[in-house]
Amino acid sequence: MPPARVAIHVVSATEDHSIRFHRVHLPDMARVRTRKVCELEDREVSTSEIGKGYELSTAQIVPVTDQELRDLPLPTAKAIEIVAFVPLKSVDPIRIGDGYHLQPDGQVAAKPYKLLRQALERSSRVAVAKYAWSGRERFGLLRVRDEAIVLHAMRWPDAIRDPSSLTPPPVELTDEEIEGALALMDTMTRDDLEGDEFRGTYTEAVAKLLEAKREHREPAPAPEAAEESGQLVDLMAALNESVAKAKASRSDGGHAEVHDMPTKRAVKTAPAKKTAAKKTARKPRKSA
Repeated sequence: MPPARVAIHVVSATEDHSIRFHRVHLPDMARVRTRKVCELEDREVSTSEIGKGYELSTAQIVPVTDQELRDLPLPTAKAIEIVAFVPLKSVDPIRIGDGYHLQPDGQVAAKPYKLLRQALERSSRVAVAKYAWSGRERFGLLRVRDEAIVLHAMRWPDAIRDPSSLTPPPVELTDEEIEGALALMDTMTRDDLEGDEFRGTYTEAVAKLLEAKREHREPAPAPEAAEESGQLVDLMAALNESVAKAKASRSDGGHAEVHDMPTKRAVKTAPAKKTAAKKTARKPRKSA
């Protein structure tokens, strides 16, 4: 069966509102710039003189032009090629990268584009596709967002590092600790990601810093951090505090669902086996 292809344009789906800084020479605040210098001629070269080259050996470099890369005999050079349709839950999120909107390339591509969008929407699946971009063949995931198709760049399997070396050493958790974590999850469960708590504040803080500097005044002081106790944070105490805050929010008119925390036992210093033998029956968790 011939592969399904759709002629498309890739358009960025995100905007960067970060504050950008220049590199400067601190004594006189003059700009510090990067200059492109030819090692052989020891002179600065213009952008028009710069191209791509692949080093075959220390003595031989093969030049490759952008046009040669665009003319590679790839079926994905000017279109996106659907490879398969899979459930979204079958894709490890670590392989999903930046998102882009896909735009049909002309009237001819409008019908297959819309057909693919509606098929994805009705099937509740995502498409896995190959496409060429910036001189490379890439792997992507297609999903529906409103009336558009979104392309997420995907990492090839061999680009994912093995995390086994990062696994923490074995630890023992009590049922009460696990139930406490689940209770916290219940209080923090949301139906969406809308709200001030999902808004980044770093850029706003930098903007206030720059405004203070422009007006030759001291910026607002940072909030005082809690004193370090030198002891490990008690997870159960932190969970109980979070649940208490959620209860207060509900009493003030909020809508958070709150579940009582399991009763915390006194900290034991005896070995784990002895502690387990004395464990009392745990209180069943209320349903969410």
